[in-house]
Amino acid sequence: MSAKNNLDEQFMYRALELAKRGEGYVEPNPMVGCVLVKNGNIIGEGFHSQFGKAHAEVEALRDACFRYGEDAAVGSTCYVTLEPCSHYGKTPPCTSVLQPSGIKRIVVAMRDPNPMVNGKGLKILHNAGFEITEHVLENEAQSLNAPYLTLLKKHRPWIIAKWAMTLDGRLASRTGNSQWISCEASRKIVHCLRSRMDAIMIGSQTALRDNPNLTVRLNTVAPRTPIRIVLDSNAALTSEYCLVQTARQVPVMLVVRSDAPPKQIEILQNAGCEIFLIPPENTKLDYQQRTKTLMEYLAQQKRTNLLVEGGKQVFGTLFDMQFIDEVHVFIASKLIGGESAYPTIGGTGLTEMKQAWKLELPEIQIIEQDVYIHGRINYS
Repeated sequence: MSAKNNLDEQFMYRALELAKRGEGYVEPNPMVGCVLVKNGNIIGEGFHSQFGKAHAEVEALRDACFRYGEDAAVGSTCYVTLEPCSHYGKTPPCTSVLQPSGIKRIVVAMRDPNPMVNGKGLKILHNAGFEITEHVLENEAQSLNAPYLTLLKKHRPWIIAKWAMTLDGRLASRTGNSQWISCEASRKIVHCLRSRMDAIMIGSQTALRDNPNLTVRLNTVAPRTPIRIVLDSNAALTSEYCLVQTARQVPVMLVVRSDAPPKQIEILQNAGCEIFLIPPENTKLDYQQRTKTLMEYLAQQKRTNLLVEGGKQVFGTLFDMQFIDEVHVFIASKLIGGESAYPTIGGTGLTEMKQAWKLELPEIQIIEQDVYIHGRINYS
């Protein structure tokens, strides 16, 4: 590898670090970082910090001008993790900002597959006389923005499964009791995870058994307020449950069969719940198709990250469909036993151990008396 390539990767790594700072704030936009380099030194840095605010390239140019004056970027190289946009959205196109800047060379990690961009930005810049270098740390950039790419290409959110279980693999005792399996420190991590989600989803049995709030409870201001989704086919939730009681404060969407009791649906709507109607269940295939329809609806709403917190049927369906992209599991040093205690993942499952899906580079931490394992699933 040449010295130039080494430097390109070095500065692109920095741009990726900056891009990561936008996680939870920029969705449904991608995370983007930008570094301006002149004579081997960084003269400006920026990242997309919040949806609707200035893009990374604009912030990096502002930083360079603030540090070194209006002409600071003349003759510099711009390292950006995603192809500069070429269309008007919440902000003007970055291509129009870059053209008069005096930047000589633009190094890009990956193209933006958004149909409104997808090579158009680079073509504009190339035609304007910029030297373009592509595919520098492209895999790393694609990994960073996997949720954004999933939304665009698979027309569904990036799905994260989270659960806490005992050493013998139980989500709850035979009576349905599960509070609390994990320790307080582990639960704090869950609230941090929730705080960057667009939606949190559970099944009706989990809602009825645990009566959860599914809200973000942190000492700091959360990046997002996720909508709470319950797969409540029979509209079984009532006004006694926390989710219904707080529906006007924090959004709740109930996924209900169209043949559920009309009066109960009306009561839930009057309480402030959004109702997403689905056809009555006939076969397992229909159940998976309705799940796909729901995911497509969430994608249309630009909900990029979906956290699923149970229960076994929900996990099982998503697992069988290979829809789970990432897992966060808290294993408590506890045993409860019981054949009728609640297991973790239902569904059909796999037939042989050699078929088991593995986590890519799983991270394993000790959180007081819990073991915390998280990582992305490799379906290849």
